[in-house]
Amino acid sequence: MNGTFETTELLRLLFVIAIIAEAMTAALAAGKREMDWVGVCVLGCVTALGGGSIRDVLLGHYPLTWVEHPSYLLLTGGGALFTIAVARYMHKLRNIFLFLDAVGLIVFTVIGCNVAIGLELPMVIVVASGMITGCAGGVLRDILCNSIPLLFRSELYATVSMFTGLLYIGGLALGLDHDLVMAVSMALGLALRLLALRYGWSMPKFVYGGNIH
Repeated sequence: MNGTFETTELLRLLFVIAIIAEAMTAALAAGKREMDWVGVCVLGCVTALGGGSIRDVLLGHYPLTWVEHPSYLLLTGGGALFTIAVARYMHKLRNIFLFLDAVGLIVFTVIGCNVAIGLELPMVIVVASGMITGCAGGVLRDILCNSIPLLFRSELYATVSMFTGLLYIGGLALGLDHDLVMAVSMALGLALRLLALRYGWSMPKFVYGGNIH
C-alpha cells in the first residue's frame, strides 16, 4: 500500500466545494454567537482548513495546505463573509449544506489518508490521519463557539470517517484499483452519513449520574 496517489481533478474540485461549504456553515455558527466580521472570517477559515493543518503538524507534513495554496484562505474567508450577505436565505438551503458537509467529511477523510500513505505510515495512523482531517475542523469550530463538539456527541460523524478510511485502505491493501477503491469507499461513506442523518442513527450514549466521591 506504500506510495503516493495523485489527487484527481474531481477530488480537488470536491475539496474546494467542501471547504467553502464548511466555511459558510461555520459563519452561521459565528452569527449565532454574535461574532464580528473578523470572527466570522476566522472561524470559517479555521473550520474549513483546521483539520488538515492539525494533521500536517502532527505528521510533520509541510508546507501546510493553505500555505502551499493561499487561494484556499481567500475562498474560505470569502465564503464566510458572503454568508453574512445571504444569511436570511440560508435556512432554505439547509439540506444542501447538510449534503455538502457529508461530502466534505468523506473527501477530507480520503485526502487525509492519502497524506499518511504518502509518508508510508502504519495503517492505524493512516485511518487516524483521515479522521483528523475530516473531523478536527468541526471540533475547533465548536470549541471556539463554546459548544460540545459534534465529534463527542452520539451522532454518526467520526464513525463515518473511520468507516470510510478503513474501506479505503482496506481496498488498497488488497491491491485493487485505486480509483475504484476511492469511488466505492467515498460512495459507501457518503451513503452511511446521509442515512444516519435521514433516520437519526447514532452511537450509544454513556450516561453516568453517580457520585465519584
